[in-house]
Amino acid sequence: WQTSCPPAVPVALNEPGGIKFGHFADMIQGDRKYPHDSARASLEVVGAGTMLFDQIWLGSYMSGGVGFTQYATAAYTDNILDEYTYYGMDYIKQKYKVDWQNPNEKDKVKPTQEIVNDMCTEVCLNAMEQYEQFPTLMEDHFGGSQRAGVMAAACGLTASIATGYSNAGLNSWYLCMLMHKEGWSRLGFFGYDLQDQCGSANSL
Repeated sequence: WQTSCPPAVPVALNEPGGIKFGHFADMIQGDRKYPHDSARASLEVVGAGTMLFDQIWLGSYMSGGVGFTQYATAAYTDNILDEYTYYGMDYIKQKYKVDWQNPNEKDKVKPTQEIVNDMCTEVCLNAMEQYEQFPTLMEDHFGGSQRAGVMAAACGLTASIATGYSNAGLNSWYLCMLMHKEGWSRLGFFGYDLQDQCGSANSL
């Protein structure tokens, strides 16, 4: 059974209980609404997931304050994540001939570490260059965890869509975190680097 992080029962009057991941996946209609845009369909899931699980459950209930709220909104406001993701889509179409607008099994790329390295490096470095080139972009995503999450999400989506393999996307996510730290020394405030790097050994 798929379960969600929050409690499955309401904890106060008029408060919703937890939503199972399987149910939540069925609620997001991105695949149905955008059948010829894998990136947009995936971004819909990212936006909804960060809103419910990061912003409401983790941010409001567990952590409190502005930190996780701002961390989550970075994923679904201002089209910044969209820009980075579509850059990745253009890259996989140009270099690997993956037609992400007409998904099919025949043009998927074999999920090797070398392929993931290439895709992630391209998308991650592009994102870092954009942050450095446009000061207002850096101000919008004012926390390192925000930038880390947005860049890694774009890298993860690019590798996942190109290969059709979610673990390749996960590996791309964590590789982006390592590249981010190498380029800018750290990912977030104090010890927040931990969760952004802890999965590298478990993916692909």
